[in-house]
Amino acid sequence: MSKLLLFAAPSGAGKTTIVHHLLNQFGELEFSISATTRPQRPHEEDGKDYYFISRERFQELIRQGAFVEWEEVYEGLFYGTLKSEVERLWAEGKHIIFDIDVKGAMNIKKEYPREALAVFVKPPSMEALEKRLKARRTEDEHTLKKRLARASEEMAYENKFDRVLVNDVLKEALATAEQIVESFIKQS
Repeated sequence: MSKLLLFAAPSGAGKTTIVHHLLNQFGELEFSISATTRPQRPHEEDGKDYYFISRERFQELIRQGAFVEWEEVYEGLFYGTLKSEVERLWAEGKHIIFDIDVKGAMNIKKEYPREALAVFVKPPSMEALEKRLKARRTEDEHTLKKRLARASEEMAYENKFDRVLVNDVLKEALATAEQIVESFIKQS
């Protein structure tokens, strides 16, 4: 049976780094590519990092019931998981790993309770999270404040997850993430 591994965290907590590491470690894992209306960053590739689509197209797909989950994460910025993406990867016999926001993870967990494991990647502190966001240099002061406010809200979801992974020392977090994935994949 194919599994769903849901890695969620406040922006800047390190979930993308952890997910990329796990993809390199486990050949049976495949990345679920989310759809988004946010602008593409210079290093990102459409169809690899995200499916970058217009707000109008996204809303049309919502009306068609094409998403397993979706959310307006920030005003005017939508993110979601297409049902066709899950079906495509399961047809290939892959376990699917998600780099997703906390509400999206909870929605997928509700939709696939037996197949999904929800892992909350937690920063060591809000101060550390702020430093990481500033170091990325992808935020202006306004968006940084919005991301930090949202991170505060998302931290309240921690107890709804199956596992909590504190990302303080990256090497240790990666090793723990590997153990979590290996253990879950082996369960029948």
